[in-house]
Amino acid sequence: QVNIVDSGGDLVQSGGSLRLSCEASRSIYSFYVMGWYRQVPGKQRELVATITTDDTIKYSDSVKGRFIISRDNAKNMVYLQMNSLKPEDTAVYYCNADSEGLGIDDYWGQGTRVTVSS
Repeated sequence: QVNIVDSGGDLVQSGGSLRLSCEASRSIYSFYVMGWYRQVPGKQRELVATITTDDTIKYSDSVKGRFIISRDNAKNMVYLQMNSLKPEDTAVYYCNADSEGLGIDDYWGQGTRVTVSS
């Protein structure tokens, strides 16, 4: 069993910054892809950013240039630095650890809420 714990969500003003953290209970080397997703009520969960074991990074167009995903392999941590936050970034953010990048053998955090006020 793998535990994924995500944290760092908060209420922040538009234009502000937050850093989300994701901690895995085992080495993140065992997951080909680590990523952040977000979901608002009534909508599907959407990809925000992913990072692979060889540090290939992907961002959604809506956050490109504002968010930065990074990993600390020694601490089994993945981070999402969110800058220039907008009200439309308001969502519950989830960390995902995917063993093969196929969405078959993957694990989710419990979610952390980010609210951006205008």
